[in-house]
Amino acid sequence: MSIATKLFTQAWDSYELLDAGGGKKLERFGSVTTIRPELQAYFKSDTTFVEWEKKADCAFIEKSTTKGLWKRRNTLQNDSWNIAYKDLQFKLELTSFKHVGIFPEQVVNWDFLNANLDPSKTFLNLFAYTGIASVVARNTGASVTHVDSVKQLINWAKENMELNQLSDIRWMHEDALTFAQKEVKRGKKYDVILMDPPAFGFGAKGEKWILEQKLPALLETAYQLLSEKGTLILNTYSPKITLQDVVRETTKFFDKRNIEANELWGKTKLGKELFYGNLLRVKKG
Repeated sequence: MSIATKLFTQAWDSYELLDAGGGKKLERFGSVTTIRPELQAYFKSDTTFVEWEKKADCAFIEKSTTKGLWKRRNTLQNDSWNIAYKDLQFKLELTSFKHVGIFPEQVVNWDFLNANLDPSKTFLNLFAYTGIASVVARNTGASVTHVDSVKQLINWAKENMELNQLSDIRWMHEDALTFAQKEVKRGKKYDVILMDPPAFGFGAKGEKWILEQKLPALLETAYQLLSEKGTLILNTYSPKITLQDVVRETTKFFDKRNIEANELWGKTKLGKELFYGNLLRVKKG
């Protein structure tokens, strides 16, 4: 078993973590610079918020723990725009939930998919959000199944697929764990499974999702769905779950020698470190 204290994600041409601190982060997504809340940015920022506001095209103002609104500068002409990753394009948009349609730290997983998938492979994307990983996987020629409980996000993912002139992703509007358990009964197998479950949420039929309660069943189900030498990628971001917790649950189903466990971190331009969550990659067999 390999456990690294920290794995740092890298910026790329279309994304930079410019600064973080004071409960916020300053980011550049393509041509748009944003200010968003960030609980993990409990330290002091490199530059002042006044300086941030001079650079930012928009800032998210929280109105509750789940919703808010965007304060826009005149420099921002549209609420949606595109961002590039390698030769692919993805639609971003200002939403009422502070998100813009991308988790840029997941670039480490997109790079992994690019390197490990091909037309002979099958890929399952659970809790698939706006489908960036699904599109990256499909672009390799792999057979892709995309599962999310939010219909609007599936529609957004379809836009991302069409934006890249791709087709034939299998779309499933369903609770991720429920779908995966059905696939086990159907005898399905996948070569790579990506799971990025939220800490808390609801399924397509209102099923309550609490990660620390569901994680054991999720891991057991994923193990059964993997092909003989398949790979599981698991991201977790919950204040109630540590990397050690995830590893302990994972070793109930997987050989500990096949587990690569990391804390996922980012760095600002001046070197401040920001925690993004836990990342496990597990090989079966």
